[in-house]
Amino acid sequence: MIEDIQPLSSEVTDTDAPAARGVGQALGSAFLQNRLAVVGLTIVVVILLFSFLGPVVYHTNQVSTNFGAIGKPPGHGHPLGTDDVGYDVLGRLMKSGQSSLEIGLAAALLATVLGSVWGAVAGYVGGAVDAVMMRVVDSILAIPPLILILLLASVLKPNLPALILVVAVVAWLAPARLVRGEAISLRTREYVQEAKGMGGSSAWIIVRHILPNAAGTIVVQATFEVANAILLLAGLSYLGLGPPPPATNWGSMLSNGLNFLYDGKWWLVYPAGAAIVVTVLAFNFIGDGLRAALEVRLRDR
Repeated sequence: MIEDIQPLSSEVTDTDAPAARGVGQALGSAFLQNRLAVVGLTIVVVILLFSFLGPVVYHTNQVSTNFGAIGKPPGHGHPLGTDDVGYDVLGRLMKSGQSSLEIGLAAALLATVLGSVWGAVAGYVGGAVDAVMMRVVDSILAIPPLILILLLASVLKPNLPALILVVAVVAWLAPARLVRGEAISLRTREYVQEAKGMGGSSAWIIVRHILPNAAGTIVVQATFEVANAILLLAGLSYLGLGPPPPATNWGSMLSNGLNFLYDGKWWLVYPAGAAIVVTVLAFNFIGDGLRAALEVRLRDR
């Protein structure tokens, strides 16, 4: 799993909207100075275009099997060859990219939102509420992720919403712990105490002050969660718990291709494996770039 980032904060109040724009420009400048971050962002854009616009240019049949084109090596008409049922591997890679990115992004978004709200409430309220909420997190963390994933995947029907839910249930714990740490720090700030003294409810303070000022930590962690979600989905599919055919993703392609690797059909394994590795690295580069940019901004302050 990707190592969790350390909490970072950047105060945002009602009176510094112009300053917030300046902060955004400074963060953008610091991010663009990080070459690996720019490379990661470029790779992600290319993969998105490849997966979602590629099929518009390169038309293939990814529904009906073609027994007359089974196991063809890369060549004319099939740049990356065909698989064991005649699907064009290049077209399959595009279709799998759509599923992997959709599930990865959706699961990361759900996990980040759930974890951020959970951690903000626990950290701000504190006391017995914090103790109970974080014991829930610790209890889930005590369960090996693979066992938890297998349990959830065996109970739920393997479809797109179920896979998003399974991945999100495992992934929301890290954001919860990070945002809790931010909330504990932020709840002692003067503007939070003033809002509380003016009669602001806990829910309003959390939504208006705690979460916005923890946005830096949340956004950075979200990029890592996308990478984690793609890896988790690949692992599920490798274990045969992904969506049934003709639905596919990079993990399913990798799992299926390994059955034919010893027959010399490398094109059924390496393209999907490379897509997973490159995409995960790209999101990690982006996350590292965002974290470095925030650290530079906080140091300057």
